[in-house]
Amino acid sequence: MIELSELRLLREISSPEDVRKLSDEELYELADEIRRYLVSVVSETGGHLASNLGVVEMTIALHRVFDFDKDRLVFDVGHQSYVHKLLTGRAERFPSLRQRGGLSGFPKTDESEYDAFNTGHSSTSISAAIGIMRADALRGVKRSVVALIGDGALTGGMAYEALDDVGQQKLPLIVVLNDNEMSISGNVGGLSRHLARMRTARGYRSFKKGFSRVLRKIPLVGKWMNDKVEHLKNRVKYFILPNVLFEELGFTYLGPIDGHDIETLTEVFKHAREMDVPVVIHAVTKKGRGYEPAERNPEKFHGIGKFNVETGETKPTFGNSNAFSEELCALAEEDPEIVAITAAMASGTGLDMFKNRFPDRFFDVGIAEQHAVTMAAGLAIAGAKPVFCVYSSFLQRAFDQVLHDVCLQDLKVIFGVDRAGLVGADGETHHGIYDISYMLSLPNMKILSPSSVQELRALLRWAVKEGDSPCCIRYNRGVLPDRPLPDGEDILSWECIKPFRSVCVVATGRTVRTAIEVCSELNVGLYNARSIRPMDENVLEKISHAHYVITVEDGVVNDGFGTQVAAYMSAKGCGTKVVCVGVPNRVVEQGSVPEQDEECGLSVEKLKETIKSCMGGIYA
Repeated sequence: MIELSELRLLREISSPEDVRKLSDEELYELADEIRRYLVSVVSETGGHLASNLGVVEMTIALHRVFDFDKDRLVFDVGHQSYVHKLLTGRAERFPSLRQRGGLSGFPKTDESEYDAFNTGHSSTSISAAIGIMRADALRGVKRSVVALIGDGALTGGMAYEALDDVGQQKLPLIVVLNDNEMSISGNVGGLSRHLARMRTARGYRSFKKGFSRVLRKIPLVGKWMNDKVEHLKNRVKYFILPNVLFEELGFTYLGPIDGHDIETLTEVFKHAREMDVPVVIHAVTKKGRGYEPAERNPEKFHGIGKFNVETGETKPTFGNSNAFSEELCALAEEDPEIVAITAAMASGTGLDMFKNRFPDRFFDVGIAEQHAVTMAAGLAIAGAKPVFCVYSSFLQRAFDQVLHDVCLQDLKVIFGVDRAGLVGADGETHHGIYDISYMLSLPNMKILSPSSVQELRALLRWAVKEGDSPCCIRYNRGVLPDRPLPDGEDILSWECIKPFRSVCVVATGRTVRTAIEVCSELNVGLYNARSIRPMDENVLEKISHAHYVITVEDGVVNDGFGTQVAAYMSAKGCGTKVVCVGVPNRVVEQGSVPEQDEECGLSVEKLKETIKSCMGGIYA
């Protein structure tokens, strides 16, 4: 890893004031040092690399123009905040990125006064920035507020709700749109309507058809000229139409500008700072800039684990996401009604293999989870079999749609709830620890929780072939163990791993592996609850005769799986004491999953202590 002491300029940056002292030439040297340091550190810690490499010059220019000691910079998602951290006195601590007790991979208000708002999910920056501005107005505070948002986040409807509010109220917000060479036109509703009006006008259609026909008739060069004009038309649309969109919303539009030209960025930011109106600054950047492997494959380096700096290679893994997608592909070969949906996470959820094999049955809706769920409901009501693969923490954004559009209509929509449970280095904004609790509150929803790769495949196959109602299958990041299924067993029943004793443990999902290790040495019963809803009442009846039942889950214990077991025992009036082990209902910060398990009482040693305490309680 490159040592900070090796970097002539970056090592001297203790605050943004130091950035403002540098010459234009030194700023580009600083940008080069930042890129080298980013690649070096993230190769060891993992993290969001490509997006940060793309915003180096932009972030330098922002700190050159604005004084974020008093001005405010609000990031969207925040995974592109690494450069900001390096320029605000955190370069020395940067190697602790995403480690327990170290720097967060996202902005954190308790980490630095320069972090204006905690983020981690998409399309929130403009709304938060408006709130800051309105509070400033109430208190008579004068300062600039900047929202930095990517073109991907503009596929989220919340961003447009906020843009409309800003524009209508004429709030002098500065929105910096980081467009990493991807056109936003296809993702914007207002723009689509504008184009539709143009294209459906009779005169426009007649002229377009006739002009193209005339060009094509020119000998030798006709087709070439027509293609060139078509290309020119598309380029003109790309540059002009964002102006139309944002100005219709009430913004002054500046751009597009080169997002890697510090001098131009500086001048435009200065101009925007002096304007007392809403401004959109459209900066075009290259994701992964300056590191060839990331430039070639920005999707891979968007969020990446440890990698070889020289080659960009990572250790290949075949995780639960891949197993789910592989089984889904096998089912899709048998059933043409199966379709797959993602919200801009085809690679992250393993659906890229489905996309490649069944492109006509694959739908990527962008960062728009609410739309994805209601679209899935529409697919289901029309006879298709939709499977929506989504991270647990992102499915939260569509709770109302899951309830209103899927569950109340009792539609067969299957949710592949990826990254369920504790996720490690991404920290509290990305933990998938709430899905059991909120899914249990919904009518008609089945909740399945595999403990092995074989169960994951079998439960998906059951949901597709036999299920007739909403169903979520939750699985953790990483790799579930290989554990053969018992022959002839109902896949929704609870597996008896060790027979009934006066102390019984009931674990679900990835916690079953830990429970097996712990209980192998103890005289206790052990059951694998691979279906959280419906619960296996035959097993519940059996263990209701135990003195203690210990439930183990990697979700919040409040209103989770264990609470359901406790409610059953209470209603039965059997006197069985239920001890719920799971994630406490508080913030669990970043670190490794084993560290988080230890903190939450889910490690081997902590679980063993809990079980032994209950065993001792029988004879106390």
